[in-house]
Amino acid sequence: MCGRYVITKPVTKTASIVKTNIKVDDSDNYNAHPTQKLPIIKPYTNGKALEIAEWGLVPEWSKKLENFKPLINARLETLMEKITFKNLIQTSRCLVLADGYYEWKKEEKEKTPYYFTKEDDSLMLFAAIFQKNQFCIITRQASIETSEIHKREPLIINKSQIANYLNIKKEAISVLSSIKPPKLKFHQISKDVNNPMNNDPRLIKAI
Repeated sequence: MCGRYVITKPVTKTASIVKTNIKVDDSDNYNAHPTQKLPIIKPYTNGKALEIAEWGLVPEWSKKLENFKPLINARLETLMEKITFKNLIQTSRCLVLADGYYEWKKEEKEKTPYYFTKEDDSLMLFAAIFQKNQFCIITRQASIETSEIHKREPLIINKSQIANYLNIKKEAISVLSSIKPPKLKFHQISKDVNNPMNNDPRLIKAI
């Protein structure tokens, strides 16, 4: 799964991608987590827009359930099997921005956090779906290189595939399945990241 990530200077880093910025500032977030309002890229009139949305989908049917947790991830392999995801992947696609993301390796008595980035440290674009002002990140089976830490990873879109993915006339599963995961690097970090209240550059430093 993908449950925490980092995004810094979202306005600056998407200047060449989006046409319109809708109330997004160029602030840094070193511990982006579910229920936060975070920057995403959505289709927009004659282009793409940078907007703010809350991480976690709450489908209409779930409002009748007690203690329902917002859906923060959707598996690529089952996108077309679940009604909520099936409808949104056909009509409401977006991209989530990240410098890198966090994942935890399960060990005998504890979980050890790691920070993942692209080998070239370039901006990550996670495939995602949205509903009104909420979003959910699509994940896939982890590559051999990263599976030693966790079995899942966010589905990272290549810049060359942005238009294809956001174009709802294109069959999303075919587009997503054809994308090869980029080369990633990772290192162990402090357990300070476990507390969402901690939010500074020290979180991504190797230990």
